[in-house]
Amino acid sequence: MSIDQKRAARRHTLGLLFAAGVMAATSTGQAQAQAKQEVRIGYQKYGTLTLLKGRGTLEQRLAARNVTVKWTEFPAGPQLLEGLNVGSVDFGTVGEAPPVFAQAAGANLVYVGNEPPSPGSEAIVVPKDSKLRSVAELKGKKVVLNKGSNVHYLLVKALENAGLAYKDIDVLYLAPADARAAFERGSVDAWVIWDPFLAAAEKQLGARVLADGKGLVANHQFYLAARPYAEKNGDIIRILLEEIAKVDEWGVKNPKEVAQILSAQTGLDVDVVALAASRYAYGVKPISGEVLAQQQKLADAFSNLKLIPKPIAVKDAQ
Repeated sequence: MSIDQKRAARRHTLGLLFAAGVMAATSTGQAQAQAKQEVRIGYQKYGTLTLLKGRGTLEQRLAARNVTVKWTEFPAGPQLLEGLNVGSVDFGTVGEAPPVFAQAAGANLVYVGNEPPSPGSEAIVVPKDSKLRSVAELKGKKVVLNKGSNVHYLLVKALENAGLAYKDIDVLYLAPADARAAFERGSVDAWVIWDPFLAAAEKQLGARVLADGKGLVANHQFYLAARPYAEKNGDIIRILLEEIAKVDEWGVKNPKEVAQILSAQTGLDVDVVALAASRYAYGVKPISGEVLAQQQKLADAFSNLKLIPKPIAVKDAQ
């Protein structure tokens, strides 16, 4: 073999070794990238997820699995579930009505757990100097709420209990911040709202409760996931629920610390979040047939009122 041939052969061999090295490095990089995961969690200014975020225990638990956590705050449940439906979050917590509205709109979600009923955590409130003393007196009045939120069902049931039809009142749909502004201006007669916005209205504005959820609604806090995510990441969902359960157990025993964390996370005064937290119901559980049956009643009520575009079977989101 000539010198030129030997050099060519050497270059060819080195080229093969370089290519093999690049492929190995690429494969290693891909494996490392695949090993890193992110769970995207949607939360609101209430509930156990806010405590979980504030304590940081979930991040510690998932770090061992090379999983990071991204938290995104939403103003209300309908917006959160829209985020879940379009793929910007994987997991989140909402009240009773948002999953029904989302499912009716075609969202591919699944119920994964719920907290016990908390009917005192939502209410219909009126200004402190209002002459209104009963829900029956809301006939012909302007009532504001966030459409599709947990309080939507409270309004439906409160009106029904008072012998009024939904059409008997003038309903305005606004997100909490805008609804509060309208309430403060006197542009509406009543506001249907949940904690901690409810507690803030009571503490800061002197708002008077016309009726809360007691005896009318359950007001569960639900945990939901995007179905594609839940099907591929059952182990992460399990860890999420385990860490939520731990925070629930801790929260029951440490109300002062709960208020401090919630105040830091929400920017609300400690006395406001302490009142809201006093109405919490702790104890996450798997979704039961009984809870699904309660959700079906919501769905049927909203369907009958034409508030959702079509009837749904809640069990399809199990």
